[in-house]
Amino acid sequence: MNYKLSLLTLLSFIIFVLNSFASSSVPKEETADLVIADSLLHLILDKYQVEKYGLLMETYPHNPDNYVGYLAEGAEQKKNQEVSFLWPYSGMLSGVIALYKHTGEDKYLKILEERILPGLELYWDTTREPWCYQSYPLFNGESDRFYDDNDWLAIDFCDLYELTGNVYYLDKAIQLHRYIYSGWDDKLGGGIYWCEQMQTSKNTCSNAPAAVLCMKLFNLTQDTAYLEQAKETYNWIRKNLCDPDDSVYWDNIRLDGSVDKAKYTYNSGQMIQAGVLLYEESGNEQYLTEAQQTAKGAFQHFTAVQKTSEGNEELFYSNDPWFNVILLRGLTALYKVDKNSLYVDTMAGNARYAWQYTCDENGFLGKDWTGIKKQPYKWLLDNACMIELFTEIREF
Repeated sequence: MNYKLSLLTLLSFIIFVLNSFASSSVPKEETADLVIADSLLHLILDKYQVEKYGLLMETYPHNPDNYVGYLAEGAEQKKNQEVSFLWPYSGMLSGVIALYKHTGEDKYLKILEERILPGLELYWDTTREPWCYQSYPLFNGESDRFYDDNDWLAIDFCDLYELTGNVYYLDKAIQLHRYIYSGWDDKLGGGIYWCEQMQTSKNTCSNAPAAVLCMKLFNLTQDTAYLEQAKETYNWIRKNLCDPDDSVYWDNIRLDGSVDKAKYTYNSGQMIQAGVLLYEESGNEQYLTEAQQTAKGAFQHFTAVQKTSEGNEELFYSNDPWFNVILLRGLTALYKVDKNSLYVDTMAGNARYAWQYTCDENGFLGKDWTGIKKQPYKWLLDNACMIELFTEIREF
């Protein structure tokens, strides 16, 4: 009974949103994906909400035994977390900004200003300099501060400033840039650490988005210091963390010079985006060639034919939704230059399959877009990131 009621509620909501979009200026071919993005946004705000703080839960349903495995080694694993950590919460900021950017609907700016951003400030740490966002809200005391967490937020603030012209958001991005590059030193010839409290490795995930951030700040301010910093960061990553065999990026280099050769979609995605931004500014074909090589290598490395819950076999990207969305940022930036839609088309097909066949009774998705592996608890980030994804794939 509860299952049927939940589905009925979800379907009724989608029909309502479809009718809303039908009366707007959104082209018909884009409507379905935007409806999905909008419905996910409202479902998350409803189901994951923690009214006590105006924040969101880490999982839905709430998992009292949830273990957070993405923190720095040795960091306290908070048991029975009341709210999510910063990283999954940040996915909501990215998603709503994407919806606002592509629809121009003031309702999304209102959600940003009245719900998402006030919650985000509960993670803002002014007790340690430079100021930045820490990994868990300050009402729980100090927690670790990650350079990559602040990369993603700074990029979002750049985009929000570009959309609104509100200098507060630009100032925020610049302030976070200052924090991020406080994590750069001369060890290993440069590079930014991953975690401020555990400076044992320099990771692609903290450096590649920093290069993207520098390019965005350069484009917004025309301050050439950002441009030179973007080039320096990009070149450091190419030298230290690029696999020469396929142009896909390794995860990190440790201070002893050893390399963790694990590969994740988001690392290559940010280097593709950084390369495209540098190419667009300079006209240097090398940046474009490197972005194309990485896109090709990533497609070959991260996709495989997999069985689906419907008994078919389809080509799918790896089971890392948010990582894939960050790859998508690079792929869509590259598509705008070279018009090769293969990589984005494949991811768009994966996401639409997941939505059609693998949503649970609450309308949420798990990590596995094929639907084979089931999860009783759905992670906030795995669903928040899909708001951005469905918004971005609407034209593919």
